[in-house]
Amino acid sequence: MLIDEIKRLKKEKNAVILAHFYQNAEIQDVADFVGDSLALSRQAASTDADIIVFCGVYFMAETAKILSPEKKVLLPKKNSLCRMAAMISYDDLKEYKEDNPDRMIVTYVNTRADIKSLSDVIVTSSNAEKIVKNFPDKKIMYVPDKNLGLYLKSKLGFDIDVWPGFCYIHELLTINDVKKLRNKYPGALVLIHPEAPLQVLNEADFVGSTKQILDFATKSDAQEFIIGTDEGIIHALKKHNPDKKFHLLSSGLSCINMKRIYVQDVYDALAKEQHEITVPKDIALKARVALDRMMRLS
Repeated sequence: MLIDEIKRLKKEKNAVILAHFYQNAEIQDVADFVGDSLALSRQAASTDADIIVFCGVYFMAETAKILSPEKKVLLPKKNSLCRMAAMISYDDLKEYKEDNPDRMIVTYVNTRADIKSLSDVIVTSSNAEKIVKNFPDKKIMYVPDKNLGLYLKSKLGFDIDVWPGFCYIHELLTINDVKKLRNKYPGALVLIHPEAPLQVLNEADFVGSTKQILDFATKSDAQEFIIGTDEGIIHALKKHNPDKKFHLLSSGLSCINMKRIYVQDVYDALAKEQHEITVPKDIALKARVALDRMMRLS
């Protein structure tokens, strides 16, 4: 059986398997750790594993490599890319920095390593507000997610400019989606990821990262929830809360690239040690500075 072979190879090669919440259910079940991208990278760095198999998209595996340069990091599917991360280039951000030297570059973790290397500090959807609060007098450029950037600007009132990038699944959410589901499930609480448009976030009962949504639903006395993020989180929500009900805010909430990894791919990655992730040393060192600054502030 493939699962047994994965367990055997994992033990034989001293490997650890990470899976993002947006992965298919069977991938989450085969993983040693399931979570948000940065938390997974930090978890892997704290282990004595020699190999990290990261079931996610490319930038996540890069971050794991930056935090664990001595470990071999494998991405089960070679071309698992994040569309948002592709909406900003090194040359464009470098030019922006040169033209706007007074702007602090606050960068979402959902970016490639070279973008992180140009950044002053990295943030995640769970700690962005806490990190940015440290810089009330700074002019900020938030890259690359315009929606999370505008959400921070609305909440904090800081001087924040935003890059015109976005997550293509969260971007499609509308106020009408919220109204329609509230009418259908009037007793349910609405929990939405901050990558959604600001007008949609303003309709939510709770705004938070994927893990924060999971934690909120688990601790809440409410029994029914409308979930405004990728459908992959529903698996974890049901595992932690078998007696509660969960409804997706929209049927379109499924990242294609996050769903490209299957159990066979995990086996192949371990068996062949293929699709190894590397990050140029100079890029990794600069990116690590911005990541370390985030970890000091969070």
